[in-house]
Amino acid sequence: MILLLLALTTVGSKQFTESVILGEIARQTLQEAGIDAAHRRELGGTRVLWDALLKGDIDLYPEYTGTLNLELLHGEKLEAKGLTMIRIGFQNTYAIGIKETTAAKLDLHKLSDLAKHPELKIGLSNEFLQRQDGWPRLREVYGLGNANVTGLQHDLAYRAIETNSLDATDLYSTDAEIQAYKLITLTDDKKAFPEYEAVFLFKPDEKLQAALKKLEGAIDEKSMIALNARARLEHVPEQQIAAGFLRDRFALKTNTAEESRARRILRRTYEHLFLVAVSLAAAIAVALPLGILAARRKRLGQLVLAVAGLLQTIPSLALLVFMIPLLGIGTWPAIAALFLYGLLPIVRATHAGLTSIPGELRESAEALGLTKSARLRLIELPMASKAILSGIQISAVISVGTATLGALVGAGGYGQPILTGIRLADTSIILEGAAPAALLALAVQGLFELLEKVFVSKGLRLSN
Repeated sequence: MILLLLALTTVGSKQFTESVILGEIARQTLQEAGIDAAHRRELGGTRVLWDALLKGDIDLYPEYTGTLNLELLHGEKLEAKGLTMIRIGFQNTYAIGIKETTAAKLDLHKLSDLAKHPELKIGLSNEFLQRQDGWPRLREVYGLGNANVTGLQHDLAYRAIETNSLDATDLYSTDAEIQAYKLITLTDDKKAFPEYEAVFLFKPDEKLQAALKKLEGAIDEKSMIALNARARLEHVPEQQIAAGFLRDRFALKTNTAEESRARRILRRTYEHLFLVAVSLAAAIAVALPLGILAARRKRLGQLVLAVAGLLQTIPSLALLVFMIPLLGIGTWPAIAALFLYGLLPIVRATHAGLTSIPGELRESAEALGLTKSARLRLIELPMASKAILSGIQISAVISVGTATLGALVGAGGYGQPILTGIRLADTSIILEGAAPAALLALAVQGLFELLEKVFVSKGLRLSN
């Protein structure tokens, strides 16, 4: 089994449709060439995929030359990073899109015109806001301001423009929605954006390169727009789109068998439960002793509670990203982040439960000659059991919700269909993840109510 896992070639893709389609085309091409391959889709942004490739967590992914030169290499040669590439054949540059009616009304044709209309509401993808080849570059070249600029998920921007919540957004030039939503792209008259030629990045490997050679120059811009349209506008699964392209372009017959919805939900449930169960078990094992220590050592206890509280203030997505350099992508960085998030409720509840025990009970236990460990085991923990169980319940519910973000680092779970559904504007796919996640949270609540009846004495339950 281990040998099979080591031999598996992993294709990664970013969290936008074109990247997922290209990743699926690469996977099926490798499979047809006899290379066992898997596709870890929608793994977040550029830096996540780049770091995963350098570390060896993935073997290849689709990228763009402009991003490589300005955002990743910073003047270095690709070979110096131990990587090579194959050019796919089309350009997909950044652009700023605006409604045709708005552009006509305000006489907007080029990016220089934007500076004359600071009142326009501009919504930009969060990555574009930060990238040196994105909004910072446009601000520098065109003298644009930040007054009415907000960040949002790329695929939501089109709907925001359609409902007049936004006036303009960043686009990819191969987006099928440009025509569908009747948008125009403003001319980059000062050439702020570099060339973005699509490529597959990978570490030099003869078999891999020979298999991917077939895709060199195989997709032009018109073809890529058509592939994107099938996914975004016709809601055809990327696996079928990739298979159709390879069949029409190279007469290849690839396996396009899809899981049923029931099997997908069952698999995502297993993945989600694994994330929650392992992280919660680790949190309980660490937080209980810390809570006991905090209750017995007052000064040290304040430090323990402060550190646990500090961990809780770190945004969950940031905590996931922090784990990638240490643990790579996949299940374990998600489990580590959930573990850290789960500590505070249990530590605080254990501390509160133990410190609330009446002093006379402690004195009586000491008078009976019980040792500290015996007092803890026979009196203090049973007396604090209701509070401790409540803290574990809170931690479990937090984990169920936060685990959906694990999909951004390839951990699977209910977050995967939620991300895909948002990207494709498909409510039914979103519900594949959102509905089971809500039901699981309710099930966790019910389970802990049952556990309270089993582990907490009736007298303590009735006392509140």
